[in-house]
Amino acid sequence: MICFPNAKINIGLYVTQKRPDGYHNIETLFYPTQLKDALEIIENKNGKEDFVWSYSGIDVDADPEDNLCVKALMLLKKDYEIPPVKMHLHKVIPFGAGLGGGSADAAFTLKALNQMFDLGIRERKLLEYSAELGADCAFFIYNTPHTATGIGDVLSPCNIDLKGYHLLLVKPDIHVSTPVAYRGITPRLPEIDFQDQLRLPVENWKGIIKNDFETAVFPNYPEIEDVKEKMYTKGAVYASMTGSGAAVFGLFKEEPDIEFANCFSWAEIL
Repeated sequence: MICFPNAKINIGLYVTQKRPDGYHNIETLFYPTQLKDALEIIENKNGKEDFVWSYSGIDVDADPEDNLCVKALMLLKKDYEIPPVKMHLHKVIPFGAGLGGGSADAAFTLKALNQMFDLGIRERKLLEYSAELGADCAFFIYNTPHTATGIGDVLSPCNIDLKGYHLLLVKPDIHVSTPVAYRGITPRLPEIDFQDQLRLPVENWKGIIKNDFETAVFPNYPEIEDVKEKMYTKGAVYASMTGSGAAVFGLFKEEPDIEFANCFSWAEIL
């Protein structure tokens, strides 16, 4: 079976509270994109190991046991009889970007194994498994626009429609540490209720819908802020960093005529 785990962007991201468990509560909107990895899983009928792992594309700098695809497999094997498999990940979504690539890979592994081996796992249980793998993994079980609260795991459908907008994603050659980014933030509620913000026309989002991580990240990585400002200069209706960075996205009414040197870029029509 071949599946294509996709990236997401965050429209708005507010860090509202530090929790007793050391995590933070947030408010955000997850929106899926067409930027995708490729994941192949086949049964290894002649193999004795639980899995054979390989990858291509962007270098996956982690031991196989630490990869979220493998962790998803091992999580299901605790409860279900799954035969040995071969897994190959072609990695396209950049790391350290705030695009949720690793979480998507994990969630799609769960869904693929469920379908391949007819495990009969219902959506609610898939959500529980995904929550064990990462805070935003559950979003990729749904993979449609959802607002998120809690640590990003309490999801509600959102009927926001960006159809027809040109999306441009740009990631400078920078890795932003999420823990470091959190240390630069003072949790607080947004001045305007987030749901009210999302009801505004997209043309009114600029200066209102914010990503709290920008205040922590931009002073240390001005190159990321420069990407956002260049998008506005070139006609973006709205631009923002996604997640804790380092990727920035812009929404344009027309196809943007803009290039960024030494950056990963992706463009699509939503």
